[in-house]
Amino acid sequence: MTGVGGGKPTVIVVGAINVDLVVVTSRLPGPGETVVGGGLQTYGGGKGANAAVAAARAGATVRLIGAVGEDDTGTAALAELAAEGIDTSGVAVLRDESTGVALIVVDQRGENQIAVGSGANAAVTADHVRRSLSAAMPTAGCVLVSTEIPADAAKAAVEAASAAGVVCILNPAPVLPIVAELLHLGPIVTPNESELRDLLATVGGDGDASAADGAAQISARSRSPVVVTQGPDGVLVVGVDVPAHQVAALPVEVRDTTGAGDTFNGVLAARLAAGDPLDDAVPVAVAAASLSVAEVGARGGMPSAAQIEAALR
Repeated sequence: MTGVGGGKPTVIVVGAINVDLVVVTSRLPGPGETVVGGGLQTYGGGKGANAAVAAARAGATVRLIGAVGEDDTGTAALAELAAEGIDTSGVAVLRDESTGVALIVVDQRGENQIAVGSGANAAVTADHVRRSLSAAMPTAGCVLVSTEIPADAAKAAVEAASAAGVVCILNPAPVLPIVAELLHLGPIVTPNESELRDLLATVGGDGDASAADGAAQISARSRSPVVVTQGPDGVLVVGVDVPAHQVAALPVEVRDTTGAGDTFNGVLAARLAAGDPLDDAVPVAVAAASLSVAEVGARGGMPSAAQIEAALR
């Protein structure tokens, strides 16, 4: 695995910035049920920010575009990101908004339930995204877009990457209607299995199709690869002219799956920005995601480039 960073092209991440409030319990609560766990733990979160951290730890030069509130939570979130070496000059600080917060319950198997208060993430504008990308695009090697931000902001990011001829990864989490409209621009789409079903529903596809057939339906529309994350089963890669194939996850002890998908997307973006072909980039990203679930918190187990390389050996 060759290094990234330094004079290499930049990974630009457009997405949400949250603070995660986590309680670990013996099991996840059912509807209307209270389950008592340990003390409250606070971590940096948000799919955009998490993916940016994963890419930076993997060795990439990273710029993040998003928004936080003008509050202590936002100040702390930006300081944490800066400590990871991430350029946060594209993050707007909004006076009349609170910083996004995610409330997370994690059980003893590492499974989770998450509720998100969008806060400033819901106020990210298409104009802000366009301006920030215009300044950053000359050095961009990959643009990674997640959809915890308004649809028009996500659309602006994918359109800008397409117009500039820069590789774009679109992580449809959640699946907004705009995702279907953006497929013709050819992003690499990275849904999990439930998101794949939701995406098929938005395009009138066969919701009962297997993951491989469903991904092929999406790939036929985008004319680009679709990479379906499948938790402990690794990922499924489907391309227009490439037979569907599985990339297995590493065997690890799972403590918390929060952020595993973000780790995958961030490291995938880092490797594509470094010039790796998709078939070389995906196993590296899968290894990173596998390592990430060994610690509690979305970013707690995100590995360094050296740790990823050691695991691949």
